[in-house]
Amino acid sequence: MAKKRKKSDSPGRDIARNRRATFDYEILDRFEAGIVLLGSEVKALREHGAAISDAYVQFIGDEAWLVGLHIPEYAPASINAHEPDRTRKLLLHRREIERLQQAVAQKSLAVVLISLYFNADGRVKARLGLGRGKTQYDKRQSLREREDRREADRAMKAARRR
Repeated sequence: MAKKRKKSDSPGRDIARNRRATFDYEILDRFEAGIVLLGSEVKALREHGAAISDAYVQFIGDEAWLVGLHIPEYAPASINAHEPDRTRKLLLHRREIERLQQAVAQKSLAVVLISLYFNADGRVKARLGLGRGKTQYDKRQSLREREDRREADRAMKAARRR
């Protein structure tokens, strides 16, 4: 018998998105990774979401770990509750881990968490970005481009009304 899916588990639904990631980093490549979570963490993600603005990937040995991800406690879990700020293991292929480690070591890039979401199977996945930190000038230029796009959209909208 097929498992009933909740509306909150709809495929592709973002649990949390790190808007600062694209502002602070020039994202060069994107990856999808699974995360090792406890049951209470998944339930908390469905109910409350997560805070991912400070999350980043750290390599320990030949494994990738997600540091700085805050998943709030799930109250009904009581005794078996999880630690909200614990370090969580990422599930990536060996070649992907090696490639990311080399990029971080040689090219001084960073691996940041872009978003958390439920996939089609209802599993929690992490979208990671391999990025280079932007300078203050690059950030100003991004803001200027965004403002220009908004003004153009407003002008187009005003022209359609007439």
